[in-house]
Amino acid sequence: MDPDQYALMARVEQVHWWYRGMRAVVAALLDGALPPAPGGVRILDAGCGTGGTTVWLRRFGGVVGVDLAPEAGRFWAERGVRHAARASVAALPFPAATFDLVTCFDVLYHRHVSDDVAVLEEFWRVLRPGGLVLIRVPAYAWLEGAHDVAVQTRHRYTRRELVAALHRARFVVLRATYANSALFPLAVMKRLGERWWGPSQAEMAVPPAPMNRLLHAVLATEARVLRRCALPVGLSVLALARKPPLRAQSCGMGAEAA
Repeated sequence: MDPDQYALMARVEQVHWWYRGMRAVVAALLDGALPPAPGGVRILDAGCGTGGTTVWLRRFGGVVGVDLAPEAGRFWAERGVRHAARASVAALPFPAATFDLVTCFDVLYHRHVSDDVAVLEEFWRVLRPGGLVLIRVPAYAWLEGAHDVAVQTRHRYTRRELVAALHRARFVVLRATYANSALFPLAVMKRLGERWWGPSQAEMAVPPAPMNRLLHAVLATEARVLRRCALPVGLSVLALARKPPLRAQSCGMGAEAA
């Protein structure tokens, strides 16, 4: 991302409706999905940015963050991120089979990720057998707008594309859904409007408190729906997938899922 985007993220990620709502969506997918792990669940937040979500993920276990950008790392101490490293998601500085969960939120789409399957294979490497990966990416290439330019988007995904990439990396996909669905029509109108009236960076601005609460409530409601079923359309795509346990791998299930 542009360096200024990290400072902006650090200012808003604790209060902005989108960040708070998306954490509710993540909780809806992870609650009850993580099996008990000897010594506690170990989590890697791959592409952790300024660390707001990294700290939030502690409710599920011990968390390590990685991000390549020095602009992101300078916020880790003030966020209380205790364990983090500067590293590329394509070359993680950890031994094989280290983590029970890898999260990667709005990273795989970035233009510096030239091979998304190779990154997913790196997540496979550092996951223990039976471990989970949770990926979130922006949806639909035709929705690309000014914000995508600012954050250096390489590609916006469909659900089918994300699932196919996970299959190629030998993961078994457990859940795949769109999210931020209720606001989809408004986002389409905004993107089309940018083509007529020029770009806007309003997406990262925190709206007035009543509107911020309302928009957060919309995403929180979606999160409750996602505990029961997938959503057919939305501004983000999320997929939860598993690295098969050793017995399943030896029986060929990993290759079968691909």
